Formats: sequence, structure tokens, C-alpha cells
Amino acid sequence: MELHELQNFVEGQHHFEIRVIGSSTSRFYQVELEDMEGGRHSLCRSGKPVLFRSLEDVYLELKRAGIHQAYLVQQVAEDELVGRSTHYLAPLASRTPLAF
Repeated sequence: MELHELQNFVEGQHHFEIRVIGSSTSRFYQVELEDMEGGRHSLCRSGKPVLFRSLEDVYLELKRAGIHQAYLVQQVAEDELVGRSTHYLAPLASRTPLAF
């Protein structure tokens, strides 16, 4: 989903979840949106995923789109290396609520 499409999506949808995904091996953050049908959309610019250098940058971009809450999710690279599926999708304990 392109950055400019995010605001239009938010205005038309009421049931969605925003995830700010951080990696334990990187200092960058990526934003993912999950709609009520279960479709997952990464935030993109010109067709490429947008990487943010800080949570403050994420907050500013999401606030511009009218979003005031999200979940911070820490992705563990070791899970992927040993063949475990990503665990941040299901358990609520692995997500930290963010409000801005």
C-alpha cells in the first residue's frame, strides 16, 4: 500500500490493525497494515517498502494519515533461521500497544 493510499484507506475502513515491525538485528522499522479480511499490506513508496529510522518518524507518518494507535512488534531473526514461523501475528503478548 502506497503512502498516499493509506489516508484514503483509513477514512473508508474501521476495522484494521497497524503494526510497526522492528527487527532485533536492525535499527529500522517497517509499517504493516492488516485489514479485516486478513490481508496484510506493507507501507510502500514507489512500490518499495518504506523503512523508518526511528519510532518518531513512524509516528509522524501515521499521524499524517490520521492513525493514532498501532502495535510495536519485535521480529526475531533467529526464528526464521531455524525454520519457525513468525510468532508476532497471533499472540497478543508479543505486541506492545503504541498511542501517539
